[in-house]
Amino acid sequence: MESISSRKNAYIRHVRLLTSDGAYRRMKGEYLCDGMKTLREALSCGARVTSVLWKEREEPIDLPPETQQFSCPAELFDYASPMQNSPGPLFTVAIRGCGKPGKLKNAIVLEGVQDPGNVGTVIRTANAFQVGAVILTGACADLYHPKTVRATMGAIFRQTVLEIELPYLKDFLRDQNLPLYAAALDERAEDVRALNLQHAAVAVGSEGRGLSPELLGQCDRTLIIPMSPESESLNAAVAAAVLMWEAFR
Repeated sequence: MESISSRKNAYIRHVRLLTSDGAYRRMKGEYLCDGMKTLREALSCGARVTSVLWKEREEPIDLPPETQQFSCPAELFDYASPMQNSPGPLFTVAIRGCGKPGKLKNAIVLEGVQDPGNVGTVIRTANAFQVGAVILTGACADLYHPKTVRATMGAIFRQTVLEIELPYLKDFLRDQNLPLYAAALDERAEDVRALNLQHAAVAVGSEGRGLSPELLGQCDRTLIIPMSPESESLNAAVAAAVLMWEAFR
């Protein structure tokens, strides 16, 4: 194990760039995770852990022989970490290849949801409710941003997540034999309780902008979640959770 003492160390610079630069993450094919519980979950799910940075001292865990290990003083670790007062460790995980998915029973589509916490929460919830895939389109938050990864609570290692550009979304869903429904305020919108979401893709937009006209134009039907008349809207992650629960139910 290599002991690091300088902020100028190449590995420390690498960790900080993984935190702040999405293009760098994609180029290197790695993303950053934090915490012993998450590390154990990554290993149990078969994720390829490429390196571990320990805070002062190594903790007992069975790592693959090819996993690089580093240690550094607490002050340097806190400098490298995207979290404040993290007990560590920090570790890097290889980005999974985007092979062609198998047959999906259903999907939740997020368009333009820019908050990493919301995107991560939807991925976590989708895994809990056995959703076939989370599909990200438009200007969504980076799947591999540390805040997104943290909000998934380990579901990123288990849940199928696809990134599909909007012009190709309809063809993809047609190949999957999944109709596309939109959660939108529309005079033709149907009560979600009247629809069967078990074998459908449901699109949710950002809280501020909703779904784009381009995506709405691809949708087969629109739906609404009944709520108090005094309430204007739901947080995107909450709306997605309600819809995924309805499909699961």
